[in-house]
Amino acid sequence: MHTLVVHGDALRYLDVGSGPVVVLIHGLLGNHRNWAPQVERLSQHYRVIAPDLLGHGESDKPAGDYSISAHAATVRDLLRSLDIESATFVGHSLGGGIAMQTLYLFPELVERMVLVASGGLGPEVSPLLRAATLPGSELVLPFMVNRALRGITDRALSGLDKLGLPVMSPSAAEAWDAFGSIEDRGTRRAFLATARSVIGFHGQTVCATPHFASFPTIDAMLVWGERDTIIPLSHTDNARAELPTGRVEIFPRAGHFPHLDYPDRFHRVFEEFMAETAGSPRPDLVAADTGA
Repeated sequence: MHTLVVHGDALRYLDVGSGPVVVLIHGLLGNHRNWAPQVERLSQHYRVIAPDLLGHGESDKPAGDYSISAHAATVRDLLRSLDIESATFVGHSLGGGIAMQTLYLFPELVERMVLVASGGLGPEVSPLLRAATLPGSELVLPFMVNRALRGITDRALSGLDKLGLPVMSPSAAEAWDAFGSIEDRGTRRAFLATARSVIGFHGQTVCATPHFASFPTIDAMLVWGERDTIIPLSHTDNARAELPTGRVEIFPRAGHFPHLDYPDRFHRVFEEFMAETAGSPRPDLVAADTGA
């Protein structure tokens, strides 16, 4: 892990491998470890950059702006510090929204996008996330993630595992671990600030689809779990309408973390997507550069 100081705050990030650059952006309450299977495989052929967004993981958790624009600007600052001119962006959940916002604000940085169970494609979202935006939720959350209560649940799950009974999928296990991280006060504050910047009581308040018309040549792929209970599969229909040339991959039996539920399949479709779009120019950027 490396550290970049951004406006006085420490941003921790993984930088491994060599070759074309792939930026992996985790979701809300996530960190670079959410991409562990992909980092191991992709770093054999690519230079992989995987930050812990501010407010997440090992990065600082300051009081401040946690909007998707602020996160996109931080990713831009990171790439600039590494002298990276452009990259393939892979974003999960909130990270997908950040990837799309980066395309909107800094289009020259984004060669292509892979959106994994992405936010920003429709209003529907888990009731738990909607509830977290309500006034007073900051008083309730500490009780919901009480260490003793979580310990009882963890022991129960461990007992089921020892008995050979079905336990949580990788998606559910990752979501459970992520939820537990808000026991930390700084993480909880950052979570609430981030959630409230993109979610209201009636659902997601930020939508990227109206802006896709400005980027008709962007190569994009959507990857979704059929059993996603956080952001519904139906959001792929919204993107299909605006990205008619985009590729959509639906993983049966997968949840909100399809890249963890089925890492081998994710790697295969990612490599296929990269091969299909290799050497594909961005005519919209070419036109902008030439004044056409």
